[in-house]
Amino acid sequence: MYQDEADWSGEGVSLTAHQDASDQDVETSLRPRKLSEFIGQARVREQLELVLHGALKRGDQPDHVLFSGPPGLGKTSLSMIIATELGSSIRVTSGPALERPGDLAAMLSNLAEGDVLFIDEIHRIARPAEEMLYLAMEDYRVDIVVGKGPGATSIPLELAPFTLVGATTRSGALTGPLRDRFGFTAHMEFYSPEELELVVRRSAGILGVDLRDDGAVEIAGRSRGTPRIANRLLRRVRDFAEVRADGAVTLEVARAALEVYDVDELGLDRLDRAVLSALINSFHGGPVGISTLAVAVGEESSTVEEVCEPYLVRAGLLARTPRGRVATAAAWHHMGLTPPQHAPGSPQPDLLAE
Repeated sequence: MYQDEADWSGEGVSLTAHQDASDQDVETSLRPRKLSEFIGQARVREQLELVLHGALKRGDQPDHVLFSGPPGLGKTSLSMIIATELGSSIRVTSGPALERPGDLAAMLSNLAEGDVLFIDEIHRIARPAEEMLYLAMEDYRVDIVVGKGPGATSIPLELAPFTLVGATTRSGALTGPLRDRFGFTAHMEFYSPEELELVVRRSAGILGVDLRDDGAVEIAGRSRGTPRIANRLLRRVRDFAEVRADGAVTLEVARAALEVYDVDELGLDRLDRAVLSALINSFHGGPVGISTLAVAVGEESSTVEEVCEPYLVRAGLLARTPRGRVATAAAWHHMGLTPPQHAPGSPQPDLLAE
């Protein structure tokens, strides 16, 4: 059924939920346009609907909104939806781009009444710009300082009422004064396999992919609870189906494709398995420090800590202890090995005796 398997030399597909430039255009086409089209995050959708429709009914400007949670769960999509539901325009920027107060003042002064300003990774905004943002959020005003030294003067600049939507993957990095100025905060949760199946089906319809029921279930189950990863895997499986099969994404095709791209049944990619293999084979299951573990797999410590570790911990394969990282009994089993009695999650002898 599959042709030329021997000459396929893929290096695997990255399962990080951070978006790269090649994904942006496709992801934009797959974004839901309205709250009714948004899949998952039922509690957040209900709360956001009340905030937006309540403001529209009163003729007021909605409160500022903060979305927090891991990347790839729909924070940017919801910000676009807010603008659509309000019937207004949206301006998009990111925290690292706002280094000086003048950068922020220029953007704020160009907002029309009712516009939405979306700041991604808002926890990375520079402190001087953040302090200017406080006054803009509360009083729709900024103070522009002209001149230096004793001759400097402050000129107040009135702003049109707007709604600020912030997104952050590290809510703990936000300063208290900034966090308190948001009228509505929402934490995005990872998706269930059933919700991801709906996401994959919707994306397949938009992309024109012949996706069968069992194929959708298989892709959803390996997507690490993240819609962005689910859409990425769908596109890679589509490539495999068109080149090596008849174009239909069935269970058999999905499994064969994901094997080529080094994505196993738990959603682990090459780097995830390299971390577990090094932890178990080189360090006897740990504990071991994150920097030592990163050197063992040839990656930066930040990559292992921010890309691999969150999912491995959530999947119950890795435990963080004061002495370092430890492989759990589930990790030993997943790698086809028998866990030692000291591995977290292993049955204890005294319990077995009872």
